[in-house]
Amino acid sequence: MRDDVMVNAADIARIADVGRAAVSNWRKRFDDFPRPVGGTASSPSFSLAEIEQWLRKHNRYVEVAPLERVWQRLRAVGDDLRLGDVVVYTGTFLLYLKRDPAAWRELARLTDDEMLSRLPGSVAAVVPEPPGELPHELGVDPSLIRAIAEVGAEEGPAAAFDAICARYIDVHARRLLATPEPVGALMARLAATAGKTVLDPSCGIGTLLLASGAARALGQDVNGTAARLTAVRLLLHGVEAAVRDGDSLRADAFPDELVDAVICNPPFNDRGWGYEELTSDPRWEYGLPPRGESELAWVQHCLSHVRPGGLVVIMMPGVAASRRSGRRVRGNLLRAGALRAIVTLSAGAAPASSGAPDLWVLRRPEAGDPPASDVLMVNAGDDLAVVEAAWQAYTSRAETGPPDLPEASRVVRIIDLLDEEVALTPAHRVSRQTRAEPFTGVRERAREAISRLEVPKLTPLPVRRELPLTSIGELSRAGVVSIGQGPLKLAEETGDLPVLTVKDLVRGRAPSGRTCDEPGLVFTREGDVVAPLIPGENTAARVVAGPPVVLGPRLLLFRVDPDRLDPYYLAGCLRVTGETSVRLGSSVRMDPRRARLPRLPIEEQREYGEAFRRLLAYEDAVRELRTASDDLLRIGFEGLLDGTLHPE
Repeated sequence: MRDDVMVNAADIARIADVGRAAVSNWRKRFDDFPRPVGGTASSPSFSLAEIEQWLRKHNRYVEVAPLERVWQRLRAVGDDLRLGDVVVYTGTFLLYLKRDPAAWRELARLTDDEMLSRLPGSVAAVVPEPPGELPHELGVDPSLIRAIAEVGAEEGPAAAFDAICARYIDVHARRLLATPEPVGALMARLAATAGKTVLDPSCGIGTLLLASGAARALGQDVNGTAARLTAVRLLLHGVEAAVRDGDSLRADAFPDELVDAVICNPPFNDRGWGYEELTSDPRWEYGLPPRGESELAWVQHCLSHVRPGGLVVIMMPGVAASRRSGRRVRGNLLRAGALRAIVTLSAGAAPASSGAPDLWVLRRPEAGDPPASDVLMVNAGDDLAVVEAAWQAYTSRAETGPPDLPEASRVVRIIDLLDEEVALTPAHRVSRQTRAEPFTGVRERAREAISRLEVPKLTPLPVRRELPLTSIGELSRAGVVSIGQGPLKLAEETGDLPVLTVKDLVRGRAPSGRTCDEPGLVFTREGDVVAPLIPGENTAARVVAGPPVVLGPRLLLFRVDPDRLDPYYLAGCLRVTGETSVRLGSSVRMDPRRARLPRLPIEEQREYGEAFRRLLAYEDAVRELRTASDDLLRIGFEGLLDGTLHPE
């Protein structure tokens, strides 16, 4: 019987313990690499049996773990639209194994047909919690069920299902939009959820509830498969869980429930959230959310479910802090003391957001609370550690005196925010650069750049000197210089090898790209000259110093014989020489062989080369001085206005 289990490039990379770039390289280099048997042109699928055979043939085979083989078989049960139900079925069966292993041992002794007929009733009796009904006809054959049981016994039911869920998230990363684990853990710590009763009214696949460490978890999601998956994940980890499917705003599954904390990453920009039918809903204590502000409906829904004094941490799109339509609700949240902090994260912290999202930290006021006078704002970016430090300092501050806040955070008076716009964007109130690099540090940078600003001296000639010319093409034919070119495309996001990019060359900085080792890469040597391939990107040409790096796309490399051609002389000539480009179809590229330069003896070349080197050094110093000056001005003005600097 042919093994019809299929794998994609990411699966092959995981099986062979290599990067995805290596798999792509194998497909290009080896004519005998298996042909796709499914998928699409951009995401082909391959036969697992054929891939294993090829890996063995090329001495690259790593034994496929039973868990990996089970996952690939689960994927083969049906199409990706049904994969969620298959994963939930698997988790429910593993929960059954955890709760009643003796019952499974009895079933396992039966024939396949008898086992299949009795299994649904046995599982339903032991695992009644997941919301909705599981489809029974999923095509999970008896041998696969027994393989799942073996993996569950070997790995442990919870660990086995965690691994399967991780694979499922990888497959549906764009559709599931799961909160990144570090962000979810931060939200849980800010809300102090450990050991508490916690609600997530838009729980998705349970990422936040799992991160919460809750003793009791409540969840709801409009996607029934996601709700069932959340329930199974929580129950396998021993959490008392009640998860329901349905729309939390229109059909709240926990209308009378008050919890210790709420954490939530709701859908953004949902114009169909129920504005018309929910106009008079009692949850809108702080004002009717505008039709286009579904996020403010979620904020108030979360607040309505938390006990007085309890915390809500909710992910919000950055625009929700400043959209004019929501200013009334934002103002009422501030006046009531419900909004306690706004934290701006980096782009990508919320997959549903096109920009940098915010975390809003809210507290339901208690009777007799003194009126709040300020709000914490943190412009965190990628530095999640600063958020906890700022929140801890803010909440534990002495009653007299300001809190000792870390960099990139600031306490803002509520009265200063209650203007016509009620704009609450942290980036407008606190600059990460201001805190991260104090004014004195920027001032020293500017002074140091000024000290390196040596204006080169050149002697004017009374009569223009006519110099004989040659071309790089002639020098190449004579063996004086050889020309190389970076690859047209290169995976610059992963790997250990440093890559010199066009931007690095233009800005005179260290290589910023990274890639994996593969055939066709061009490595620099000290003394090489590098220039852009495409005219107009910049006229920059530089001499390479330091250890070898990978030449990035759209770059040319000139390797010279230093006894016959000075590299700095060549770099200077490439900066100013004309007639170096050629039109190829609709694009224009540099034709290095057409570049012309004066024909000079090597001794005179070195004199010119030294002059060119000083001009390049002057250019770098001017660029650094410009950057330092811009920072100095920005930080100076901001610091004087926000109270962190004072005139001397």
